[in-house]
Amino acid sequence: MRELPDDRPRISSAVFYDDAHGAIDFLCRAFGFELRLKVEGEGGRVDYSELVFGEGLVSVHQTGERADGGEPSPDKSPRSVGGANTQILAVIVDDADAHCERARAAGAKIVEPPRTTDYGDDYWTDRGYRAEDPEGHHWWFWHRIRDGRPRAS
Repeated sequence: MRELPDDRPRISSAVFYDDAHGAIDFLCRAFGFELRLKVEGEGGRVDYSELVFGEGLVSVHQTGERADGGEPSPDKSPRSVGGANTQILAVIVDDADAHCERARAAGAKIVEPPRTTDYGDDYWTDRGYRAEDPEGHHWWFWHRIRDGRPRAS
C-alpha cells in the first residue's frame, strides 16, 4: 500500500446535509468533533469540509448543486428521503455514558440509550449508544469494556 497523505486516515466517510453549516455546528457541539477545514463556495455553500475526532475523519458536504457546475450529486440527507439510512457511523469514545449525556444536552435524539453488549468470553464486551442528528444520520458511539481472545478458525 502507498504511504498516506499527511493527516489522512486510510478510510473515512462523507455525510451529506441540506444544511451543512448547521450540521457542522451540531456535530462539533453535540458529539465533540473538531472542524479542521471548511471550503465555502458560491453563496456560502459548504463545498467540502473535514471534521476530526481523534485519528478519525468525517467529511460533511452540502447536498444539491456541485461547485464545478456539473450534474447535481445524487447524495441526499436522510431527512429528505423519509429518514432512510444506508450507514451508521461508528465512533470510539472514552466513555459512552458521558458522551451520551453531552449529546442529549446538545439536542441529539438518542435512538438507543447506552447499553452493554457482551459477545462472550472468547470475544469482547462493549458499551455504546445510538444517536440521530438533526437531519437523520445515525451515529453509534461506543467504548470497549473487555477484550477477549478469539479462537483460531
